[in-house]
Amino acid sequence: MTKADLIEEVSRLAELTRKDSEVIVETIFDSVVRALRSGDKIEIRGFGSFRTRQRKPRVGRNPKTGDRSKFRPKKFLSSSPARN
Repeated sequence: MTKADLIEEVSRLAELTRKDSEVIVETIFDSVVRALRSGDKIEIRGFGSFRTRQRKPRVGRNPKTGDRSKFRPKKFLSSSPARN
């Protein structure tokens, strides 16, 4: 499902205009992104939980050439599905 599909679904189910539905979906997504950027954990019961984690710096290598490369620390999104 794309964001456009979600907007259409909200519009249809809530009997709202497409513009109002778009504002609602955008507000929810913006709130989730803002919370994750500030380090908060997001938990939506029945859907899943999301948080950012920090990957440690490491040394890797190119499997084709064998050259070594350093990788800096990196933040990534970690999610787990809701348990029924």
